[in-house]
Amino acid sequence: MSLRICIIASSRFPIAEPFAGGLEAHTHALARSLIERGHEVTVFAAPGSDPALGVRTLDVASYAPSAHARRDIGAAPDAWMQEHHAYLALMLDLQRAGRRRFDVVHNNTLHHLPIAMAPALEVPMVTTLHTPPTPWLESAMRLGATASAFVAVSRATAAQWDDTVEPGVIHNGVDVTRWVAGPGGDAAVWSGRLVPEKAPHLAIDAARRAGMPLVLAGPRHDPGYFAAEIEPRLGDGIRYAGHLDSRELIALVGRSAVAVVTPQWEEPYGLVVAEAMACGTPVAAFGRGGLVELVTASSGRIARPDDTVALADAMRAAAALPRAGVRRHAERALSLEAMVSGYEAVYRELAQPRLAA
Repeated sequence: MSLRICIIASSRFPIAEPFAGGLEAHTHALARSLIERGHEVTVFAAPGSDPALGVRTLDVASYAPSAHARRDIGAAPDAWMQEHHAYLALMLDLQRAGRRRFDVVHNNTLHHLPIAMAPALEVPMVTTLHTPPTPWLESAMRLGATASAFVAVSRATAAQWDDTVEPGVIHNGVDVTRWVAGPGGDAAVWSGRLVPEKAPHLAIDAARRAGMPLVLAGPRHDPGYFAAEIEPRLGDGIRYAGHLDSRELIALVGRSAVAVVTPQWEEPYGLVVAEAMACGTPVAAFGRGGLVELVTASSGRIARPDDTVALADAMRAAAALPRAGVRRHAERALSLEAMVSGYEAVYRELAQPRLAA
């Protein structure tokens, strides 16, 4: 049975290659797979998103505060107001006409408004929790929690939310037909957003201790951090490859000896882990958040958080693992097919009362 599915995505970053982060990659893969399975999908996303996904852009006229409004010292930044109005306009539109156009709404954003306004919709909503609790999201849930179903991307993330809601768990997945096994190599790889909470500088320090070259790849979302912590560490076997599209990233990860993952926050999932394992590349990671659910004895090694000596040991140990076993773990436990089937089951459960009426 095909469904009419509305996916609410990020208004900040396009759902298109090269992806700004794991959330955008996750949204693209989910929407593409649902379309391939015969569902009618509409994705509300930032301008520049992939038109093959049935995208409608989340953009409204630029907000220009009046002279009086600018005098308010407590006023939110214009960019915050722009994002607020983009989601507000969408939710008001779904309130008016969502029931006629969709069977289910999937809120795949980090914004509070879709959750807060869910009670105003006549179409059921599911929200994926991609982050630990934040004040904005918690407060929205206390207004609209009963009007939305919730799914967390890991058991660790679900446990962090259990004071507010009781989410189900659907692990993120990767397309193991695209993220194919590679030959491995001598160098380690670090991929993702180059920002302080991802701490790629600690991956560099651990690679030097391990005596392994390291290639970094990803968008420089925090130029100040990159200039202060990454640029001075480059050279002597440490290289920044830039912001790569998935084709380039698959090739890089596949010819790497080990993937290094170094969060300094409670990583909700860690899509780069699943991507690396699909390439047969074992993982060495700090034991934070959902990462401990993904890394098994056959697919990588976990190190004490922030301990670069332990991480260097984990890198050497992980690099010695058989790559075929790493790939099998990804195929069995971390596939896109399993993730999409999980969401389909949630959609059908939510939509069934309306479809049966």
